Amino acid sequence: MTFNDKIETPEIENLNIVDFEPMPSPEEIHARVPLTDRARETIVRGREALRNILDRKDHRVFVVVGPCSIHDTAAALEYANRLKKLSDEVDDALMLVMRVYFEKPRTTVGWKGFINDPEMNDSFKIGKGMELARALLRDLAELGLPAGTEALDSITPQFLGDLVTWAAIGARTTESQTHREMSSGLSTPVGFKNGTNGDIGIAINAILSASRPHSFLGINGRGNTSIVRTRGNRYGHVVLRGGDGRPNYDTVSISIAEDALGKAGLPPNIVVDCSHANSFKKAELQPLVLADVVNQIRFGNRSLVGAMIESNLVGGNQSIPDDPKRLKYGCSVTDACVDWETTEKMLRDAADKLREVLPRR
Repeated sequence: MTFNDKIETPEIENLNIVDFEPMPSPEEIHARVPLTDRARETIVRGREALRNILDRKDHRVFVVVGPCSIHDTAAALEYANRLKKLSDEVDDALMLVMRVYFEKPRTTVGWKGFINDPEMNDSFKIGKGMELARALLRDLAELGLPAGTEALDSITPQFLGDLVTWAAIGARTTESQTHREMSSGLSTPVGFKNGTNGDIGIAINAILSASRPHSFLGINGRGNTSIVRTRGNRYGHVVLRGGDGRPNYDTVSISIAEDALGKAGLPPNIVVDCSHANSFKKAELQPLVLADVVNQIRFGNRSLVGAMIESNLVGGNQSIPDDPKRLKYGCSVTDACVDWETTEKMLRDAADKLREVLPRR
C-alpha cells in the first residue's frame, strides 16, 4: 500500500443511534400550554408555604400524596378534584401536595413513564407526552392544587419546572452528580431520598452539593445547548424511604438521621416516604407508617416535617396490557397504591391528631 492509496475508514460515531427526531423547544411547549395567572398564584403560594414549613415559620406538616405514576390524565384530574376538597378540609394541619410523577426510573427495562411513552405502546411520542404533562400540571395549578414530581431527566425542568411546587430526587439518582447539579438550580424545595441500600449519607452529601453553586451543560428555553450556572438551592431535605428491605422511619432511625444532619450542619428536616421499603412494598401497610410518624410528632419530635403516600382512586396495581384500552381506570401501573377511601381516612386521622399539637411544636 502506498501513501496515495485510498483507505476505507469505518464509521466511528453514533454507531448505535437509529435516528435523531426533532423535539419542540421549552419555549414552544410553554406557548402551547401557557402559564395562567391562577396557576402562577398556586405555584408561588405553594413554594412559599413549603419554604416556610422547612424554615419553621409554618407549623403544618406537608404530605406529597397521589399515584405512583401518572398514565391517565382523566383519572389524575378526578383524583385531583377529590384531593383539593380534602386539602381544604385539613389545611390547618396538613399542606397537601399532589404527587404527579411522569418519569419512572427502571432497574432494567419497562415503561419509563408518561412523558417517554404517553400512549403506552412503545411509540415513544415524547413531544406529545411533554405537552400533555405540562397541560395536566397547569390544570392542577388552576384548581389551586400544588404538584410534586420526581426530577429524573435533566432537561425536563426547562419544560415543566415553572408548574412544579416540590421536587424529589429518587434513591437511584441521589448519588448522581448530574442530579445534584440540576437540583442546585431548581426553583423548588427538593427532597433527596436515601440510597436503595438505606444509606442516608448519600442524601446528606446530595443536599450539601445542591446547596452550592454549579456550572454544567444543559439547555435554555430555546432548546440551545448552554452552560447552566446556578446559585445553589438551600431547601434540600432528606426523604427516608427505607432500604435493602428494611424500614427507617422508627424513632431510632429518625434520631440517627437527626444526628447525621446536625453533624453536617444541616437543618433537621426529615420527610418519611410511607411506601417502598418502609412498608415492605405493601401498600396496605402505608397507613401504619403514617400513624407512627404522627405519633412521633405528637410525642415531641420536631424534625419530621413531611410524608409521602402512594395513593390512587383504586387500590393495588395492574400490569400494562397489550391493548391500553383494557386498563382498569384509576389503578396504578407501577407500584401498588392505597385506594381513595383509605387515603381520606389516613389524612383526616393525621390532621385530627396533629391539629392541636403542631402549633406548640
